[in-house]
Amino acid sequence: MAVLQVVAFSAGAALVVATALSAVRTVVLPRAVPSLLGRVVFVAMRYVFGTVARPSRPYEARDRVMALYAPVTLLVLPGVWLLLVVVGFTGIFWALGVTPIGEALAVSGSSMTTLGFERPDGLLPKMLAVAQAALGLGLVALLISFLPSLYGAFARRETAVSQLEVLADTPPSAAELLVRHVRIGGLARLDPLWLRWQELFADLEESHTSFPALCFFRSPQPDRSWLTASGCVLDAAALTASTVDIGRQPEAELCLRAGYVTLRRIADVFSIAYDPDPRPDDPIAVARDEFEAVVERLQADGVPVRADRDQAWRDFAGWRVNYDAVLLGLSGLVMAPVAPWSSDRALAYRRPPLLRIRGRARPSSPAQAGGRSSAQRRRLSQG
Repeated sequence: MAVLQVVAFSAGAALVVATALSAVRTVVLPRAVPSLLGRVVFVAMRYVFGTVARPSRPYEARDRVMALYAPVTLLVLPGVWLLLVVVGFTGIFWALGVTPIGEALAVSGSSMTTLGFERPDGLLPKMLAVAQAALGLGLVALLISFLPSLYGAFARRETAVSQLEVLADTPPSAAELLVRHVRIGGLARLDPLWLRWQELFADLEESHTSFPALCFFRSPQPDRSWLTASGCVLDAAALTASTVDIGRQPEAELCLRAGYVTLRRIADVFSIAYDPDPRPDDPIAVARDEFEAVVERLQADGVPVRADRDQAWRDFAGWRVNYDAVLLGLSGLVMAPVAPWSSDRALAYRRPPLLRIRGRARPSSPAQAGGRSSAQRRRLSQG
């Protein structure tokens, strides 16, 4: 019996410590440190919501379901923490002589909720009951303090996404972004846009890796997404750096680097595979004919384009290859709304491993990037 009590005490204490560490890693620690418990909860809830929001349903219905995924999971997670702490202290109280096991569970539940309807005998059990009550209050306080930071980062992100709609339409299109700047005579004044998104990418990297749940918070408008907006800006910067004939644009190139580094860091959190050092001529999910169709549209609407189309294509592909795999993988993960050159060819969602492994393997093939025909993708690209 003594051995069983030691095992129960040790297991209960380990469960309580592991749960407390999970809460600290999820809420307090300002870096992307994997939490097995949090990961299990989010992966399990993603399976439940993904089953309801199955691909055969219309996107509007799927979007309504997935809009609840992150908020509901954030409410479930502290509930799981509290439940595990109750179970852990039940084992501890039972090992200290609070019997039968039902009585130990009642003491643990009473201590956690601070209701006080059950009190253990003995100094050590009473001290542990006080410690459990303090821990329960601390977990609730962590959640309350966590939400304002979460929604503050969400508000900053959505402000930028909303502002982009004015420039790039909905769904956001890199071609539309450049054409509208030509129409207002501002093509040579794109630097403020690149600078603004450099800052936003830095914010996204910090917030969306520290609080991965933010990746799944959907925009207030169902046809907007932080991910398709990011893809639009990166494609517009890649076109500016490779195809638009207005001289070299250093800020556009810096925006590209800021963007693909950010998407890679976020992809690492979800173990999305990508090649960290791709060759400029590696295949991408954008076909040459899609690129040519966009260039023709740009030229028809007055955007100056370079005469050497072959070199322009090579330069564009050389930029795009840096973020192609992570953009498509993240689009499938968050079930982003359809937008050209990103979610219209998103990679199918695959449940990530419970233990995070940094994404370093190259994806199988860009040709696997979604089930749309090339004609459908071309119409989106031109739109």
